Amino acid sequence: MLPRCRPFFFQQTTCQCRKELSSTTQQFIEFRGVLSSERERNRTVSSFYNQPAIDAAACKASMRLTPATILYSGKSKDGRHVLKSAQYLQRELPIRIAHRIKDFRNLPFIVGSNPVILGVHELYIRAFNILNSFRPILTDEDEQKYCMKLQELLEDHKDVVSMLAEGFRECRRHVTNQEVVARFLDTTLTSRLSIRMLAQHHLALRDDKPNHVGIINISMPLKDLIERNSKFVTRMAAHKYGRAPTIKMSGHVDATFPYIELPLEYILPELLKNAVRATIENHLEDEEPHLPPIHITIASNEIDFVIRISDRGKGIPHHLMRRVLEYNFTTASSLSESGATSTAAEAGDDGSSAFSDMMEAVNPGPVGGPMHGFGFGLPTSRAYAQYMGGSLKVQTMQGIGTDVYLRLRHINSQGEAFRI
Repeated sequence: MLPRCRPFFFQQTTCQCRKELSSTTQQFIEFRGVLSSERERNRTVSSFYNQPAIDAAACKASMRLTPATILYSGKSKDGRHVLKSAQYLQRELPIRIAHRIKDFRNLPFIVGSNPVILGVHELYIRAFNILNSFRPILTDEDEQKYCMKLQELLEDHKDVVSMLAEGFRECRRHVTNQEVVARFLDTTLTSRLSIRMLAQHHLALRDDKPNHVGIINISMPLKDLIERNSKFVTRMAAHKYGRAPTIKMSGHVDATFPYIELPLEYILPELLKNAVRATIENHLEDEEPHLPPIHITIASNEIDFVIRISDRGKGIPHHLMRRVLEYNFTTASSLSESGATSTAAEAGDDGSSAFSDMMEAVNPGPVGGPMHGFGFGLPTSRAYAQYMGGSLKVQTMQGIGTDVYLRLRHINSQGEAFRI
């Protein structure tokens, strides 16, 4: 008897089903693999952003020092001040960075999820991991390796201010509470300034620069510092516009005192740039061959010193005055309405931004560069001034010009000193 055979069409169907089942099974296996990889990636990302070490450090209080303490503990005959400084930074910097990471976590979702701001957040987490995992600094060799890490991180974070400016500009339309953003930026930018001052001070301790202890100039000639920044700004203006106003100085021009030049190297170019640009752009059609000069007055006493910058740039319109110190506010959209800007006005996307961009390209600055075109220059300068125990105030006369008063405390003045 012949063996019974399955119909040919049944054999084909069975083979086809097996193939389809095999294909479905393979797809399911691949899907499970992708799902598993995605879960693992999510766990990795979550563990990157939410680390117990960061939480623990964020619960600790930072130990801020007065400039006088930094000055008088910055030298020792046996050189142990360098090792002690490194040990202080090893404890202090992770705590300060952890505080900033906590602030990034507390940002409104629409802000914190911005790719640029998220990139800054990740830079802070990476810096925390590098510094927090560094072995205890016990020898000169340890300190030198730590210095190398500090230099690398300073370079990695040099564009943080411009990144924050770009990120907040991108998402400012979605921010309903401007005060939350302003507090975050004030705290983040001043904290960044303090971290950079401490790090650069330590790196400078090994240098034998005349009249300096670390980054502190023990006999800073304020007039020379202002003149250096004035020449730079007027040179850039002459290159862009073909001419520039003269800058005259009066008052206590011979004053010298101990101070940290780093914050001034940011603030002064910002204020001078605004005064120079306002003077030029608001006298383009004048028949006079010479522009009105900019007057700088210096006053120094036992408590503080004041720099007044006076321009004749036609002043700031009333409807803009209350906003010139807001983050991300620029006068770009307002120029066509009033034609007037002044010392306190920020460049936007108009033609004057080319001058600002050129300044930033030539002189990026020690703390991240002047924030031209983003509306960050004046509010950041004010935040720095307040952090250094001073103030930045703007007074304007519409149709005439604007005066800006920068007041800063001496680091060895009587009374309560500011802390870094």
